[in-house]
Amino acid sequence: MTAETPPDRLPEYAERVLEVAELIPPGRVMTYGDVAEWLGDGGPRQVGRAMALYGGAAPWWRVVRADGRLLPGHEQRALGHYREEATPLRETAPARGTADRAPRLDMRRARWDGTGGDADDTGRAMAHN
Repeated sequence: MTAETPPDRLPEYAERVLEVAELIPPGRVMTYGDVAEWLGDGGPRQVGRAMALYGGAAPWWRVVRADGRLLPGHEQRALGHYREEATPLRETAPARGTADRAPRLDMRRARWDGTGGDADDTGRAMAHN
């Protein structure tokens, strides 16, 4: 039998993920995989699940998909945050058969490496375990 997390307490992994989300400076982002790498634990899916279940009070818009697409169903809310924080965006061509031109994050410029400086040449976050 495993011990369950008390209802008034977040699972330990989710707490760690949210702590990283809080560290990301305004105007910058980390991918789900970057957060997992920074923690030295889990992977993009685990980070995404933690953000989906517990990230509502954290700056959720700063933990993103690696392809720079905005979170489905939350595009307009996220876009408002990105514009307010001057997060680098790039315009995209409309999806085939639509007039939708939702911007994407400019990952090369927006990605944060977790150290306070700019991302390295590859845009990858560095592990901090």
